[in-house]
Amino acid sequence: MRVVFGAGSLRQLREEADRLGLRRLLVLSTPDQRALAGQAATLLGNACAGMFAEARMHVPVQVAEAARTAACDAGADGCLAIGGGSTVGLGKAIALTTGLPVVSVPTTYAGSEMTTVWGLTENGRKRTGRDRAVLPRSVVYDPELTVGLPVDMSITSGFNAVAHAVEALYAPDASPIVSLMAEEGVRSLAAALPVIAADPGDMGARTDALRGAWLCGACLGATTMSLHHKLCHILGGTFDLPHAATHTVLLPYVTAFNLPAAPAAEQALRRALATDDVPKHLARASTELGAPRSLVELGLEEGDLDEVLAQAQAQPYANPRPVTAQALRSLLTNALKGTLAP
Repeated sequence: MRVVFGAGSLRQLREEADRLGLRRLLVLSTPDQRALAGQAATLLGNACAGMFAEARMHVPVQVAEAARTAACDAGADGCLAIGGGSTVGLGKAIALTTGLPVVSVPTTYAGSEMTTVWGLTENGRKRTGRDRAVLPRSVVYDPELTVGLPVDMSITSGFNAVAHAVEALYAPDASPIVSLMAEEGVRSLAAALPVIAADPGDMGARTDALRGAWLCGACLGATTMSLHHKLCHILGGTFDLPHAATHTVLLPYVTAFNLPAAPAAEQALRRALATDDVPKHLARASTELGAPRSLVELGLEEGDLDEVLAQAQAQPYANPRPVTAQALRSLLTNALKGTLAP
């Protein structure tokens, strides 16, 4: 894949389309980012075949089907996904069944644009998989587009990216290069997010955060994710909890559970975060920056835990520490209440 990075890179959209030989791109966005999608359409000129501004969180199958129909009706030869993980995910859903190439312009720190991972939600269940067909052919990172991202979303999106790096560090298929990328990605985001919270327009911090998100997203694409991502998919797909905020709340609890069984990962995170206690640092830093601290705040109820437990244990997945029902219930109960286990 090709990556273009730098302030003002959005202006290179038409050049990227031409480089890929694309002449009729369907521009995708959420309803809230319709204006930005319109800007992209203008930059594409006659290479824009139309717009579909109905992307939704967790990519419901009915939205994916409507978008595929729109692409077909427009005679599109590719898609331009401009926005966060919801929009990038919609582009991937189209690519999965049509093979249409995707150009991605991320406006958050979600990282999906760097992976072959796709996800679709149907009947309260989120299915995920990997397919080379969904990997964007070109990614345009323009830090200027993240300046308008609200501070609360910037913080949770940043911690979402950190979660990718954390799980890459203890993945069964981790590698020295990916581990270096993961550590540097966490370091970049940890330094940038407090500056963004204090001054959302700081372009240096926005650039560093987007660079960190790029690295963390690449780590997600290169390794197998574990317990943390499994739980986030369940909580999002079944209970419609907000994706980035769920990652942010869960991360301290999963690291507290897993890092004792992953000493190399723990040392890397201690270096990146400049702390001796990674879980408490993550919990403290996120709440000090205004992020939610409990799953209750996101809408989960104690009566929902049985369903989360059942789904989490229904299929095996790689994790550095065995996940028993008792341990998982304890982890989720603590996360529900917002209290780290002693």
